[in-house]
Amino acid sequence: MFVDSQWSNKTAIVGIGQTEFSKKSGRSELRLAVEAVKSAIDDAGLRPEDIDGLATISMDTSAETDIARALGMGDVTYFSRVHFGGGAACGVVLQAVLAVATGAARNVVVYRAFNERSGKRFGTANRGQPVGAGSEQVSAGWTNPFGLLTPASKVAMFAQRYMHTFGATSEDFGRISVVDRKHAATNPNAWFYEQPITLEQHQQSPWIVEPLHLLDCCQESDGGVALVVTSSERAADLAQRRVSIAAAAQGIADDQHSMTSYYRPDSDFVGLPEMSLVARQLYKTSGLTPDDIDGAIIYDHFTPLVLPQLEAFGFCPVGEAKDFIRDGNLELDGRLPLNTHGGQLGEAYIHGMNGILEAVRQLRDQSCNQIDGVDHMLVTAGTSVPTSGLLLSRS
Repeated sequence: MFVDSQWSNKTAIVGIGQTEFSKKSGRSELRLAVEAVKSAIDDAGLRPEDIDGLATISMDTSAETDIARALGMGDVTYFSRVHFGGGAACGVVLQAVLAVATGAARNVVVYRAFNERSGKRFGTANRGQPVGAGSEQVSAGWTNPFGLLTPASKVAMFAQRYMHTFGATSEDFGRISVVDRKHAATNPNAWFYEQPITLEQHQQSPWIVEPLHLLDCCQESDGGVALVVTSSERAADLAQRRVSIAAAAQGIADDQHSMTSYYRPDSDFVGLPEMSLVARQLYKTSGLTPDDIDGAIIYDHFTPLVLPQLEAFGFCPVGEAKDFIRDGNLELDGRLPLNTHGGQLGEAYIHGMNGILEAVRQLRDQSCNQIDGVDHMLVTAGTSVPTSGLLLSRS
């Protein structure tokens, strides 16, 4: 938890880097990670030996020792990993913030790299795999036999109930996909560059698990991303305009399951209490309100889960996200421009961490879909699991 306002804006993101995003990188995950980390360090105007901290998610296959050795970092005084896949996307930045703020490290690199399309595909059903002794595997034993074998199947259950409760439709979900692809179409780094879609195309795309169409589901991508976190004081002397970390937070809500939180009271079942917990912390730490947020990078692994995130952060009342979206608020000239890089549906799926880079670009005035007058950006991490979030501000 990161709620003490004394740490707000005391750290900053000073470098970002990435590889190309593809469906077949042709190189190892370690090489992708090293390329992205080196790019971020160069962007900050630092040298590898200036880095003394590393943070990533628990699913990353590239060991900190190998990253440090490959780049010649020398002594590393801090390293950390965060669990729960995409839910960790902003939590790893929180770890970097805490390390810098407490003096455990001076300059921390956060990274994520994988061959998620040409290698292990996370959307594949785990049918036939032996059940281990880990508590998560044991828990899955209560849902797998009933057909909940993929992330899409688990989210579909939530989506059906949300639609039933609030009158949302498949077209409402489709509008998320359309705006993502619209922004990806003007982003040369996006896999779906120059490939926008219409709502009709969304509706005609194949069912994956009803009510999820193919175009409701994020991509599978190969690639790597990285960023550098340091103190705001040190950032003032570096190459790039610093982007202040106004707040960072994580959350595990009451009665939390991993993608199968079906046993909460009705009011919580159709919402995301873990994201509401993150929102409360972010606003408390930063002193910001929903009215201060100029744009949002919302974790869009599946379109139905974007709607309750908009509600959790107070951009619209509970149950009214569909109306907020229908009114054009997510467009570039709308109230809350969404996923201006194209999101995970349009740019790439790098566990959402590529979205943090886009928020940094917005606050540096470097985005290919620049928001006019942007001062504060929201970034969220994966939902239906323990999650995290960031509020980033123009220095």
